[in-house]
Amino acid sequence: MVSACLLGEACRYDGRSQRSERVLAALEGKAVIPICPEAAAGLGIPRPPVDLAGGTGVDVWAGRARALTRETREDRTAAFQDGAQQALEAARRFDVTVALLKEKSPSCGSQRVYETGVLRPGEGITTALLRADGRTVVSDEDL
Repeated sequence: MVSACLLGEACRYDGRSQRSERVLAALEGKAVIPICPEAAAGLGIPRPPVDLAGGTGVDVWAGRARALTRETREDRTAAFQDGAQQALEAARRFDVTVALLKEKSPSCGSQRVYETGVLRPGEGITTALLRADGRTVVSDEDL
């Protein structure tokens, strides 16, 4: 399973892709399931940037943190959780054991995420759910 933006799909919040030649080279010859939890949840492309507030993706699932738009502080937590659930369903359906996801994303970050505008250690909402289900999540920055 791979973040669709890394494969060249223009699905990021800003309407762009984050195509990574390193990722494409590492995946050559492998079966790939592209995902974008935020697009799957119907958040639109482009969409307002979202930060976590009050903690990381683990904290969101525990009810201690939220996913809020950066400027207006509109709560997008339910949509982010829906997108994460869709990613987990796909992982289960296709027997995915490893997900290669985009670092720093409020959904897909595996080592660092933005919390109230500051890049901090932690994981995104989708990553937290996939890991809780026993799946390995690695960062595109690890390649």
